[in-house]
Amino acid sequence: MSEQSPRATSPRVRRQLKPRAADAKRITTALKLYRVTSIVTGVFLLLLCVMMVTRYGFGVDIELNGAFGFFALTPKEQITGINVSTVILILHGWFYVVYLFSDFHLWSLMRWDFTRFIIVALGGVVPFLSFIVERHYHRLATAQLAAVVEANAKNAPVEAQP
Repeated sequence: MSEQSPRATSPRVRRQLKPRAADAKRITTALKLYRVTSIVTGVFLLLLCVMMVTRYGFGVDIELNGAFGFFALTPKEQITGINVSTVILILHGWFYVVYLFSDFHLWSLMRWDFTRFIIVALGGVVPFLSFIVERHYHRLATAQLAAVVEANAKNAPVEAQP
């Protein structure tokens, strides 16, 4: 009869890491950046959806200051002004890169598991999800940070006052 170690028979237990109290100021800054980038990325994703409907549904692009007026829906071949559809595509792409950076920065400071990183990253590619995810994870991060700072304050040595 072979004996198994307790570790081999017990289910795998995940150790949940908590943010460091020393990173509180950096986390607050990361939360602000994350909030701004999620809103900007979400808005540009919605604009991108409108642009896709106009381009592939109606066969026109959004034109600014062209032959058909200041702001018009124009077939791509006839655009003489600024192609707003292309601008939306490019800006959403770059804002999504900044969004991913802010997601990674917040994720690493909060010491969350990788699943949360992926869920937040999906917020930039699923319409309306960035707004929902931002609200949820901003509240979660704020609550976790407050708990860590409060626990750290209770455990901090009290200095003698003169």
